[in-house]
Amino acid sequence: MNASLLKKNSAIPELSIVRAIAIIGVLSVHSTSVAVSTGMIDSNLFFLYNFANIFLKFGTTTFIFLSSFVLFYNYYSRPITKDLIVGFYKKRLLYIIIPYLVFSLFYFFLKYFLNSSDLSLGELLSKLWGQLLIGKAHDHLYFVYISIQFYLMFPILLWLFKKLPKLTHWLIPIGIIIQWSFFIINKFGHDFGFDVPVKSRGSWSLSYFSYYFLGAYIGIYFNELKRWIIVAKDNVTKKRLTLWISTLCLWLIAGLYHVYIYYQIRQNAVTYNTTWMDFVWNVHALLTAIVLLQLSFILYRKLPTFIRGLATRLGELSFGIYLFHPFILMFYRKFPATSGNIYLHHLWYLNGFLVALVASWVVVTLFAKFVPYNWIVFGNLPKTKRKTVIEKQQGVQL
Repeated sequence: MNASLLKKNSAIPELSIVRAIAIIGVLSVHSTSVAVSTGMIDSNLFFLYNFANIFLKFGTTTFIFLSSFVLFYNYYSRPITKDLIVGFYKKRLLYIIIPYLVFSLFYFFLKYFLNSSDLSLGELLSKLWGQLLIGKAHDHLYFVYISIQFYLMFPILLWLFKKLPKLTHWLIPIGIIIQWSFFIINKFGHDFGFDVPVKSRGSWSLSYFSYYFLGAYIGIYFNELKRWIIVAKDNVTKKRLTLWISTLCLWLIAGLYHVYIYYQIRQNAVTYNTTWMDFVWNVHALLTAIVLLQLSFILYRKLPTFIRGLATRLGELSFGIYLFHPFILMFYRKFPATSGNIYLHHLWYLNGFLVALVASWVVVTLFAKFVPYNWIVFGNLPKTKRKTVIEKQQGVQL
């Protein structure tokens, strides 16, 4: 038997619950974007829209954390071979890069025709190429673009961490330092002769290295850390209980303060230092990744079987839902609420979230079940429950 297969860790089905919560966060932010910018700015319930838009703004960073966690959890204990690297890049090409190109083209030409743009062929191709290079064919595609950047670096990082194992103990502070060095140089570098700022800072993976390296650290040391991560009666000690409660409290404080900052900006035109805003958001998002990982183990144990199955399936399809849901929202917003009844407007925004979730879920599910070569559009979709179980037993993770 291939030695690399013997080195694979067991699957962690609870991660699908984290993905499910993360995609709900993404949909919440996107479905309230109009409400917090113009639609409900004068509403007495604006604070609820602002809360949903900011407190749940953890979807993308949580997916980033999970991506790194899964990669290092699955690959760190395995020897680096040519077959391993070739297989790794083949999966990313088929299941990430090709769907990214497909949806970039889809959204680019959809907006081109909807906006009746009058560009020459040369101008059109130049604009398309420029947007492909920074993940901006549609707003949400930057996540896939930065993921591709990280995938290009992953084999090098894997080799480095295996070569210098002592370095792995410091991955969390190293990730924070790299990310914040990029932020600070990008903000203040021009004062020292650097050609900055870079355009579209959020389209560079350096902006997310704290999440990538947090995921890498927990992925590498998960088997040693899981008694500290999994909140369960059998794992309780005074130190762990103190850590769990402290993490939860800090998360709530950071998240609620993040919500407060944006409420003040949107309602009262208060200005904040952008570096401070980046700091609060970074703390909120890092703690969210840890809290959601802990929560997933609780929910996986406690949820009724049917609800757990739904949540697991939602997590399995989350990448496809992430790619497709903006199209549903674009179509839905073509039919805004026109009544003067404020409750109908609230209902319209709530329905926007539900329609985006359900319609995207149905479309991706139908593709998974009936459309051949569906990976071209939505990546690695589990076709049946049986196949999903087998893949998990074999340790196959994207």
